[in-house]
Amino acid sequence: MAQKSIREYDAKSILAKHWDKYFPEFTYAYETIMVQNGSELAEAAKTKAWLQEKMLVAKPDMLFGKRGKNNLVLFRDVKPGDVTLKKATTWIDEKSATPQSVYFSFDGDTPKGEAKTDMLTHFVVEPFTPHSQEEEYYISATCVGDNDMLYMSAEGGMEVEQGWAEKVTEVAFAITDTEEQIATKIRANVPADVAAADKAKFAEFAIGFFRAYRELNFAYLEINPFVMQGNRIELLDMVAKLDDTAGFMMAQQWGNVEYPTSFGMEEKSPEVLAIEDADSKSGASLKLTILKPEARIWTMVAGGGASVVYADTIADLAGINDLANYGEYSGGPTTSETKFYAETLLDLMTRHKDAQGRDKVLIIGGAIANFTDVAKTFTGIIQAFEKYADKMKEVGIRIYVRRGGPNYEKGLKDIKEAADRLGLYIEVYGPETHVTDIVRMALEK
Repeated sequence: MAQKSIREYDAKSILAKHWDKYFPEFTYAYETIMVQNGSELAEAAKTKAWLQEKMLVAKPDMLFGKRGKNNLVLFRDVKPGDVTLKKATTWIDEKSATPQSVYFSFDGDTPKGEAKTDMLTHFVVEPFTPHSQEEEYYISATCVGDNDMLYMSAEGGMEVEQGWAEKVTEVAFAITDTEEQIATKIRANVPADVAAADKAKFAEFAIGFFRAYRELNFAYLEINPFVMQGNRIELLDMVAKLDDTAGFMMAQQWGNVEYPTSFGMEEKSPEVLAIEDADSKSGASLKLTILKPEARIWTMVAGGGASVVYADTIADLAGINDLANYGEYSGGPTTSETKFYAETLLDLMTRHKDAQGRDKVLIIGGAIANFTDVAKTFTGIIQAFEKYADKMKEVGIRIYVRRGGPNYEKGLKDIKEAADRLGLYIEVYGPETHVTDIVRMALEK
């Protein structure tokens, strides 16, 4: 399962789209808009009357929390809710004009660790909801091991993480639990601190929330806090991740959702985005992170665990500055998927020669596969070699292969013969060779 974070705006939009199905007893106004600057907000106000009629809340929507502690939530001036459209427009323009420093961890109100600095490019704007602290609640759901977990608290807001064990009720659900069993468990575990008059409503909201989490293929869903005033619900703050491997069947339910780069991280390259797109459409796993594109050691490793072992070995023997990428292909990718993955790597690898004039190194490694047909995946790699052979020889690339698993003898024989035919330097090893020995061999030469 590939868990990908989505914006608060998209999380609220998905839940609002299916509100009546999961929360028929409750109302939710869903007056929420996402903008990138003050001009967009002013333009939206021409068609959304609530932006001009109501006091507002504005905050960045950039995949980071602790926005209140970082003074990045506009919701009060002289008195709570005293934020007009004009003030929100000005504030968004001010915050998006210069880089902002954000701390991700706090000890009380004191920042911990180093701040990340980046531009704020997306903001969510909503009406201000007058409420008391007693009307704030917390709820979240995620998968832990073989179970789905539901977390509920009568206390919401920024401080719920402090004293988690005392404040939060945890309930585990097996994948085989029926809707009736789930509802019974939730009703029996409503947090004790929820007011007696609200316990039944809290339970019904939690039952709908958990159903939405499961049926809409969320990998993580958190509302902190939500406000419950009678049958009226307001979702003040949300964090969500989707299981993007379900994207092919959830396109209509999710709508046009995007997976943005987190605040403080470099924008993803077109190549990484292309691999992510291929991964989302495949039952296999295709992952790629570009660490240092000018570095000389590139890896094409089968298996998530093996990719960590190879990266650590290269860092130990050569230093992290020599490692160009990190990633893996596994789960029985097709020949065409492997070819696309290999072509993407070779395209990046052959753009520039090594600055010190050394040969570059391509390590095609992996442990012993359980069910991936090695010969089939190596056919895709061979096809990529055929396309990039001239560029590979021009740049100077040495290839080291270590692989085991179904049909590995044919795979190793085919890739060795193909490289020899194309005039590429290659060394090929099977499972008799230690899994990372080819790293040592490559660096010694």
